[in-house]
Amino acid sequence: MSNNQPNPAPSKELPKTYDPQTVEPRWGQEWASNPLKPELNAGKGKGPFTIVIPPPNVTGNLHLGHALDNTIIDTIIRFKRMQGYEALYLPGTDHAGITTQVLVEKELAQEGLSRHDLGREKFLERVWAFKEKNGGTILHQLRRIGASCDWSRERFTMDEGLSRAVRRSFVAYYHQGLAYRGKRIVNWDPVAQTVVSDLEVNVEPTPGKLYTLAYPLEQGGEIQIATVRPETIFADVAIAVNPTDERYRHLVGQKARIPLTERYIPIIADEAVLTDFGTGALKITPAHDPTDFEIGQRHGLEMPSVIDLQGRLTGELVPEAFRGKERFQARKAVVQALEEAGHIREIRDYTIALGYSDRTKAPVEPMLLEQWFVRMKPVAEKVLAGLDRGEMRFVPERWEKVNRDWLENIKDWAVARQLWWGHQIPAWYDEAGNVYVPDLENPDLDCDQDPRYAHLNLRRDPDVFDTWFSSALWPFSTLGWPDETPDLSKYYPTDVLVTGYDIIFFWVARMQMSGYQFTGQAPFHTIVLHGLYLDARGQKMSKSKGNGIDPLELIDKYGADACRFAWDYLATGGQDIRHDERRYEQGRNFANKLYNATRFVLMQQSPESASASPAPQATSHRPTLADRWMISRLNRGIAEITEAYEAFDLGRAARLVYELVWSEFCDWYLEAAKPALREGNQATRQTLESTLAALLKLLHPIMPFITSELYETLTGDPRQLALQDWPTAGERDPEAEKAFETLQETITATRNLRAELGIAPQQEVAVQLEGPGAQLVMENLALFRFLGRAEASLGSPEKAIAQVTPSTTVYLQPEGDLSSFLERQKKRLAELEKQVEQGQKKLANPGFVERADPAVVQAERERLAENRAQLERIRQNLERLG
Repeated sequence: MSNNQPNPAPSKELPKTYDPQTVEPRWGQEWASNPLKPELNAGKGKGPFTIVIPPPNVTGNLHLGHALDNTIIDTIIRFKRMQGYEALYLPGTDHAGITTQVLVEKELAQEGLSRHDLGREKFLERVWAFKEKNGGTILHQLRRIGASCDWSRERFTMDEGLSRAVRRSFVAYYHQGLAYRGKRIVNWDPVAQTVVSDLEVNVEPTPGKLYTLAYPLEQGGEIQIATVRPETIFADVAIAVNPTDERYRHLVGQKARIPLTERYIPIIADEAVLTDFGTGALKITPAHDPTDFEIGQRHGLEMPSVIDLQGRLTGELVPEAFRGKERFQARKAVVQALEEAGHIREIRDYTIALGYSDRTKAPVEPMLLEQWFVRMKPVAEKVLAGLDRGEMRFVPERWEKVNRDWLENIKDWAVARQLWWGHQIPAWYDEAGNVYVPDLENPDLDCDQDPRYAHLNLRRDPDVFDTWFSSALWPFSTLGWPDETPDLSKYYPTDVLVTGYDIIFFWVARMQMSGYQFTGQAPFHTIVLHGLYLDARGQKMSKSKGNGIDPLELIDKYGADACRFAWDYLATGGQDIRHDERRYEQGRNFANKLYNATRFVLMQQSPESASASPAPQATSHRPTLADRWMISRLNRGIAEITEAYEAFDLGRAARLVYELVWSEFCDWYLEAAKPALREGNQATRQTLESTLAALLKLLHPIMPFITSELYETLTGDPRQLALQDWPTAGERDPEAEKAFETLQETITATRNLRAELGIAPQQEVAVQLEGPGAQLVMENLALFRFLGRAEASLGSPEKAIAQVTPSTTVYLQPEGDLSSFLERQKKRLAELEKQVEQGQKKLANPGFVERADPAVVQAERERLAENRAQLERIRQNLERLG
């Protein structure tokens, strides 16, 4: 155990009932006003341990994903801090380009204005004012859950230092030949009026129609094609068939006319065409489909566009009747015209894999636009090499393969966004369209201020970087990169990244690539991925579904500690988490149990208790069997709980510390200690206090508020619990553990027998014992009498009910009329026989055993074994009483 012995004089008394709404704000304010800086552990020799916060939206509010994520991080950080590491939990927020700009533009729209009415400079002033008003709310909310960040190091992705890092990284990419400007298919969000990455597009099955259209052949006849987007036929430049498709091989090289136009397009052969989709003939529209674009590139086809940035049909190729129509309205009009012209052969229901913008929920439009891209393949190869060298590991391990697969098949990154809020791209153009980017030696010098280009009329690129471009630099930009700062040299690479598996591509992989590219090192050595927090039915939470749960309401109802306990308890194996209100109730009950146990221990410190006259026995100051057992179980608990924390298995840590505190300390040891305490045994009192102090330390990372309050009250130590040393496991006492476990089993068996006969728990009974453990119980008869409310003797009466433990058989002779008891037992016997038969049939069914969840099958096996044991015990009892 820890060498820190509690001061016997408590600093204050505890109220009779625990009120988290009184305790938690006090400690929350303490950690906000006096941040738990890593420097507080300087000189302990453990070195740094760093976790950077996954930066939330600067204008966002706390949701259950944030709460879960930051509870896991804080649990790890508090554990490492108590181990003596210079633990840095670095906070900050992300400027969230699209989301924040959309919110401000909505505000402007209510005033009848647009960003263009204000102009870029005034609009950005408005956004900064919006940020100052609404930003940082989520960080204040995170303080409510006890996030022990070093608030003095708080960062924002639009800070001056982080902005320099973004600029430096782009300049480096450009001069390394990785950043380039090109014309490619991108995802256009017509509501946000910007490009979004593939990762920001949610592809959802959407009811639609599949139209089979007839294209007249130049030499007579027709070729039928199937499409879900008939409104784009005016941008067709070819019809493609698979070269192996016998149906169309003779048509390759011919031409067909686009319906509703007089334009003829060639029929070409390309292996990308799927023979089993639609008719097997594909209309090629390179400017509006990624696959068509690749086919168009291979065949050197033109790439005209017929949809503008507002999602309307446009251009000379579009018949005048359809120009200016919104894309979905245009579809209806085009279909009607095709029907009237006799070009539709079939219309059938079809489920379309439609992409929606993650930010605005609008259907994205694939468009051919000139954009800035970064070649990611050479950068991803550095990460793959680092994974091969074992420089990063995933918890759970299965996510490494997912990470590898994406990196191995990575595409170039479209990094430009058509926004005004964000890091403006440091690229300039002259009147001929030539590109100018600052030099690596002087990346902060704007090109239009560079004397070398004074004779040119340069204009700056109006676009900004994708938000993820700046957050990809977060692990080192927050520590001062590109400058060689003391923080960067000390705290980078960071140690652990904690985040949801849903942003492994958005953020995790991009930080990996940026880390290797710009620092030559992995940005973290361990990636802990947790699941998504779902509602009780296993559905994603959303405003539209009305199933969202505000974590602040849970905190108001149960307390932050209870919520943290639930979040850590549920965070097991990286699996998705279903909301379970019982875990919050369990956390609240746990806090109350711990609080009441501490009040009991404090009562033993009272002057009345201290002055109690000790009994004259010479053993009154020696550790009892219960003391020895508790010390040994504590040492085992310290080892097991520490191991769970080290493995980042916080669900297991929560379960272990819960069992140790609730069952072993509160339910058994506190009761077993009472006789010795009444005798004034100071060894028991000391064991009680030191054990509780150690338990508070073990629980502190999970439930920091109540443990800090109770530790301060228990010990009177002016140094708060968060800065105390983590307990170390001492030697175990197998003899004491075995002896006390025998007592526990015998007492439990006695209680069960009393319950079977309907005898009140406080009513004393007489039992007889036999077996190898019986003598040990007799040697500790006083403790058995106290805990079991029973007198014991050796023997095995004939007319008695019995319960068998691993070391002892306990007999209890019923008194009086047994008819009602025997009737209940027979009824219970019949119920158990039926349950056993049902369980056997279920487990004999291969369909259940092979298809059901393994945990469900195992639970069924355990239920069957328990029912069989009860069945056998009742049969034996009926025979004995018989």
